[in-house]
Amino acid sequence: MQSTLIPVTDGQTPEKESATTTAVTVDEGVIYVDFEPGDPRDPLTFSHKKKWTITLTACIFTILVSTSSSTFAMGYDSMMRDLKCTEFEATLGLSLYIIGFAVVPLFTSSFSEEFGRLPLYIVCAFFYTLTQVMAALGTNITMVIVSRLLSGAFGSTGATVVTGTIADIWLPKDRGLPMSLYAFSAVAATGFGPLIAGWIEANPHLEWRWIQWIHAMFSGAYFILVVIYMRETRVAIITASLARKMRKQTGSDRYRARIEDSNKNKDLKQLIWVSSTRPLFLLLTEPTVQVLALWVGFTWGVLFCLIESISPELQSFYHFGVGETGSAFTSLALGSIIGFFATRYQETLYHKYVAIKGQEARLYLAMAAAFLLPIGVFMWAWTANASVPWIVPLIALTIFMTGAYIVYFVVFLYLADCYGMYASSAVAGQSLFRNILATVFPLFTTQMFDKMTYKYANTMFGCIASLMAPIPFVLFFYGSEIRRRSTFSRQTLEAEQKRIDASKV
Repeated sequence: MQSTLIPVTDGQTPEKESATTTAVTVDEGVIYVDFEPGDPRDPLTFSHKKKWTITLTACIFTILVSTSSSTFAMGYDSMMRDLKCTEFEATLGLSLYIIGFAVVPLFTSSFSEEFGRLPLYIVCAFFYTLTQVMAALGTNITMVIVSRLLSGAFGSTGATVVTGTIADIWLPKDRGLPMSLYAFSAVAATGFGPLIAGWIEANPHLEWRWIQWIHAMFSGAYFILVVIYMRETRVAIITASLARKMRKQTGSDRYRARIEDSNKNKDLKQLIWVSSTRPLFLLLTEPTVQVLALWVGFTWGVLFCLIESISPELQSFYHFGVGETGSAFTSLALGSIIGFFATRYQETLYHKYVAIKGQEARLYLAMAAAFLLPIGVFMWAWTANASVPWIVPLIALTIFMTGAYIVYFVVFLYLADCYGMYASSAVAGQSLFRNILATVFPLFTTQMFDKMTYKYANTMFGCIASLMAPIPFVLFFYGSEIRRRSTFSRQTLEAEQKRIDASKV
């Protein structure tokens, strides 16, 4: 076996860079195409400007889909009046949106690892826009519910594939800020959306349809951004494209990418099966994915229960109007902002202790968040009543959201570090469980609060949050040992480390 270099252009390289070389490895007559260390076509060596352009473009999709998940609930009243539907039917529009988030990434996240990220962004952004239009034009609740299911399905790319994109282009030591921006986009948008949607719903000339129309307008503009600025970041897909061009240039079939050989004995059905089951495999076999899915899933379920209950609770105790209730969601956005700046300190701790703790250096702030979650829920449970000023329960929501943001941030970043090139599959696995809980929780929220009252139902949530508090501590002290016992995790980390080491040469 030997390595050499040959000139090749990628079809996008300017003329003055046409002499860019590509590393190839000769093995038993097959010439494998790889990146030469420092090759500007390697996503890890993209310029900072290009990396941030891709990161921001991806995160805008996250903002759109996260906003849509919560603003829909603000239009319940006018929707129920116009479409003559029940509150449960309207709630299905929220829950089925989350079902799309839960199920579709089982296919799309792994597809992005086998067939590329860019096609998914383009296709999903386009059809996501159409589903927003479909919802705005809905003439009955069935049409709206179907549009929401499809919207969640196509929008799920903005919730899971983004983490894979970030893992593709940023080294672990540099992922903190990009991943924090992603987490902020996902969590803060959940609070900012209702702030605007509440006042749209309060305007009798706008109401629920214009909540959807505004989403459609922004989604259409985003599709244009994706086409212009998004680039393929999956290394295996880029090298496969280079190999095809080299075969065309030289007329020799010896030039191949390694992913082509790994897939050549698999038919399309087998590739689809492997791609679609990998997230489930990780969820069912990897203890790290399992415990984090349980923790963030419960947190997300409680968050959506709060989204469902904040409006009736504040309207009941403090006689807030729909616009004022929407403004109350600012507390969730404020919690996200506090969490964002807190995670910047987490990055300081990570860089200080990563040489000692490895991936577990990501978990310092998570241990603090383990206490913020139950404190916020208990405080909301026992202060949301007419005898306590309205600002106090909103402070409770801020505390809870600060903890929820940190948990969300840590889970995605920690999984990206632990599973490297399969980060999207690991995220999709926990996302399935997380979104199933987020789907189920709102469906029983109304009945639960009616029978248990707000105080005791939320107290129950606080008790469960307390029981889950040890999770980040267990991972902090025993996470590396848990991963060493997992063949998949160990092999994945070894392959990722080889790629990182090669990029530094």
